[in-house]
Amino acid sequence: MPLPSVVLYDPASLAAALSEHGACLLTGVPDLLATSALRDQLLHLVNSGGLKPAEIGRGQGLMMRKEVRGDTTCWIDADSGLAATIYLATLDALRGELNRRLFLGLASVEAHFACYAVGTFYERHRDRFRDSDARRVSIVTYLNPAWLPEHGGALRLYLPTGEVDVYPQDGVTMCFLSELEHEVLPATRQRLSIAGWMRRRSP
Repeated sequence: MPLPSVVLYDPASLAAALSEHGACLLTGVPDLLATSALRDQLLHLVNSGGLKPAEIGRGQGLMMRKEVRGDTTCWIDADSGLAATIYLATLDALRGELNRRLFLGLASVEAHFACYAVGTFYERHRDRFRDSDARRVSIVTYLNPAWLPEHGGALRLYLPTGEVDVYPQDGVTMCFLSELEHEVLPATRQRLSIAGWMRRRSP
């Protein structure tokens, strides 16, 4: 089943797609120039050793388990460069629009760059932690030019209506509810992305 496609600057349609399907594709974010700048920024981090092996869990329960998750990441903050901070600001504006339509209580956004080396993956999981429901909406932007299905690396999303595979092609952005299970399948080439979350305040 293909996911519905929604223009970024049509938040009413985005809210409707999330309510009805739990997930959709976002068009128009980032644009071609921004995608190129974000990819260059991430590749600089890869080549300069600016990424760290990702962990699972949170707080004191954080642990590194490469048999579960094999990507390397770097959180985006005020020092992450112009393209990344603009991207984060775009997500924050979208957060406000979704709040007005879905009343999710979203208070903040967070995002990190991610790189999956050849053959690495992330097993089936939810972005919402077991002991916290702060993460409500997940957004993933892909930065891989000329990606083909035979390269693998799809994000497999488990919807109530069945499984959906989305390949990490340059310029594709996914938006889905953080409670939905998903996994990252291994690829035959390096896989670059940004993962972001819209959060409500933790209790």
